[in-house]
Amino acid sequence: MKRGSTLFLKLALIIIGLPVLALCIVGLIYLVNHPANPDYAHLLYPIVIGMYLSVIPFYIALYQAFKLLNYIDRNQAFSQISVDALNKIKYSAITFSILYVVILPFVFIVAELDDAPGLIIIGGIPIFAALVIAVFAAVLQRLLQEAINIKSENDLTV
Repeated sequence: MKRGSTLFLKLALIIIGLPVLALCIVGLIYLVNHPANPDYAHLLYPIVIGMYLSVIPFYIALYQAFKLLNYIDRNQAFSQISVDALNKIKYSAITFSILYVVILPFVFIVAELDDAPGLIIIGGIPIFAALVIAVFAAVLQRLLQEAINIKSENDLTV
């Protein structure tokens, strides 16, 4: 494969990662120091901590996706290291989803106090998005592993 053919996808990964980094540095710090309603600011702290913790598996998955694109550039897409990268992406997405499931009861309490039922739906979006990514990575991992197995069987018979 021509080197640099995945450049667009690498740039997309960087563009995805930069707003999250900016939100971590600026947005969440501002939210903690200036809560919308100081009466229940203590409920925001578990949400903010969970959001900060969810950045770790998010960036692990982005890094593994970047490595996977590098493997594709180097014609190593059909190798065990690509399967391992997809495995790490899958577990990062599952971890991300679990963290937001833990956060959701606090979001529910804030939604009840603020009388904002739509907040619960918005709080559930990252859970389902991460689960979709985990399922997609698992399917790709299995297909890639089967392709590697078929390739190794063909190499042994030839």
